[in-house]
Amino acid sequence: MTVAGIISAIIVGLVVGALGRLVVPGRQNMPIWLTILVGIVAALIGTAIAQAVGVAVTDGIDWIELVFQVGLAALGVALIAGVRGRGTV
Repeated sequence: MTVAGIISAIIVGLVVGALGRLVVPGRQNMPIWLTILVGIVAALIGTAIAQAVGVAVTDGIDWIELVFQVGLAALGVALIAGVRGRGTV
């Protein structure tokens, strides 16, 4: 993987992880680096699922792929927040 590929994976992971956190209700007690890591993993798995289904490459924005990625990020955030325990306000 090139440096540009690593940087783009971090950026996509940040965005997908942040969107995943927004989808999960309540406050999640987890650091930003863990959100980015969950987002990177969700982006990679979501892309693989979209390719397997045949919707990874479309004209314009790949909305279905993005839904897969954000859904997986939300699932990952919810699982990790549940394991780590929810923060109190």
